[in-house]
Amino acid sequence: MEYLIQIYTGGAMEAWERLSESEKDSVSQEYFTISDEPGVNGGAQLQPPDTATTVRVQDGRTLTTDGPFAETKEALGGYYLLEAADLDAAIELAGRIPAARMGGAVEVRPLVPR
Repeated sequence: MEYLIQIYTGGAMEAWERLSESEKDSVSQEYFTISDEPGVNGGAQLQPPDTATTVRVQDGRTLTTDGPFAETKEALGGYYLLEAADLDAAIELAGRIPAARMGGAVEVRPLVPR
């Protein structure tokens, strides 16, 4: 089964700012290690929400708005695509993501099979 692992920053960004450079390096290495796990087929860190452009189509016209779709404290900060045997395996990997223990949240969502 394929899963989208969505990493929401929440309070993790404030926690990140309080870390020393060596602690930041250690946390970054954790993300790189997860990227190299078997079954992880992609992923990336996203730019901050204020760099987003929201697109809507209304009456046949494409409308754009600067910024994210909705104001939220927990902004989507990155993601992984994971092929895992089951939800339990996906949750195990998600629990290793640093944001989950630093005040953020990690959402595990199965993809619709193609």
